[in-house]
Amino acid sequence: MDPALLRERELFKKRALSTPTVEKKKPKDDSFLTPKDDSKKKSKPPTSAPNYKAMSGSSQYKFSVLAKIVKYMKQRHQEGDDHPLTLEEILDETNQLDAGSKVKQWLQTEALANNPKIEVNNEGKYIFKAPYKIKDKKGLLRLLRQHDLKGLGGIMLEDVQESLPHCDKALKSLQNEIIYISRPIDKKKIMFYNDRAATLGLDEEFQKLWRAVAVESMDDQKIEEYLEKQGIRSMQDHGLKKPLNVQKRKKPIQRKRQFKKPRDNEHLADVLETYDNDK
Repeated sequence: MDPALLRERELFKKRALSTPTVEKKKPKDDSFLTPKDDSKKKSKPPTSAPNYKAMSGSSQYKFSVLAKIVKYMKQRHQEGDDHPLTLEEILDETNQLDAGSKVKQWLQTEALANNPKIEVNNEGKYIFKAPYKIKDKKGLLRLLRQHDLKGLGGIMLEDVQESLPHCDKALKSLQNEIIYISRPIDKKKIMFYNDRAATLGLDEEFQKLWRAVAVESMDDQKIEEYLEKQGIRSMQDHGLKKPLNVQKRKKPIQRKRQFKKPRDNEHLADVLETYDNDK
């Protein structure tokens, strides 16, 4: 064997003997010596998800029951089912018969009685309260005409959809009788009656000129100045009139009249004296 390898082998042995080592002792298994005492160990109850039905008195559960009822009553009204229901019938049809007695009492005395979307009849039954009482397309057209004649403006599309059963079918058949305008604030659609008697025929050339002029960034005063430069006099007495600063006349001070006492015949005083002396 190579003597160099032998020397390296001897040096490795010496280094290994000089390096200290720590021995890890295995824990003793005392299971066969002493029996296990399970009574000392505390048993932890198993955690489970909260049962909301058991918490039937909580406000969160109560309002969830109310929201489900209002949504169901609205849905059945839009489907044309408008006969009134008792509270038990509503809870049965919404699969909420497991509601507690406190929740039922709250629904009957406060929640449904004061809800703006629910109406209570004389028999104590409940029905959906729509914004407008319209049952068919004829009722809708009559309502739009009344608003147009009385100058009440338009009607919100969402209110009609909430009030009229089978609304989409009715609106489709009345598409030539209704004008829709989107409100710029929230983009909600407003319905107006299409009064054909008030329509005016405009020349196409005039329509092109009208659409070509951009006046979005101009106010009324700038438009008036532009028209005057072009030799066109604008309309007078148009818009709000400013009140003139007219000086009010002062009311004359009314003095109390002094009534003069009746005077005697002073200019005949001498004559009367001589007349008395002669007597």
